[in-house]
Amino acid sequence: MIPYKDDNPISITPFSTILIISLNMLVFVMQVMSGEDSKSIIYNYGAIPHNIISFQSSQPIPPVLTIFTSMFMHGGLFHLVWNMLFFWIFGNNIEERLGHVRFIVFYIFCGFVAAFSHALISPGSNVPMIGASGAVAGMLGAYILLFPMARIRTIVFLGFYVTVIKIPALIVIGFWAIIQVVSGLVSQGNAAQGGIAFFAHVGGFVAGLSTIKLWQPRRSSKW
Repeated sequence: MIPYKDDNPISITPFSTILIISLNMLVFVMQVMSGEDSKSIIYNYGAIPHNIISFQSSQPIPPVLTIFTSMFMHGGLFHLVWNMLFFWIFGNNIEERLGHVRFIVFYIFCGFVAAFSHALISPGSNVPMIGASGAVAGMLGAYILLFPMARIRTIVFLGFYVTVIKIPALIVIGFWAIIQVVSGLVSQGNAAQGGIAFFAHVGGFVAGLSTIKLWQPRRSSKW
């Protein structure tokens, strides 16, 4: 299943969502243009679990700051597009509920929780983690709690037959969450060797799901 749009209209211009997507795209272009230095950039500014846990690092910035920088870096075009697609579908409704500034802080908070979740699972790993997946997972967690029955337009592949159906967010996101947990448990022994940081997704998702109510302003405000 590939979700591509939700039937959950907003009444604001999602400035913060657009800003975050633009920053991710800009950083990716900078990574690509760096050429052979791309790998060194990832090791310098990616979130390395061992460094985060030990607070010891040879990176040019403190480990805690690498969590922030890693949230805007991606390993390839597909990685970037997939994350930004999910972020656009589910993020703008959360921005409308929280307001522009509070939404940015919430997004970063989910990203930090996601990074620490991965670091706690693989404390000895020296493989840098990059990508917005953990923060985006937080948006999914918030969305499934606030809008569980919102209809998500989803491309479904049934063998050679392809169709588009509207599926409740509870099912689309719930299915995604189950996959992350199962995949994380299956690949737990290989987490330190790299690959997808499934428990970062789980950590970000739980952070968004469990705290979104606390982040909502008492009075409605677009800021």
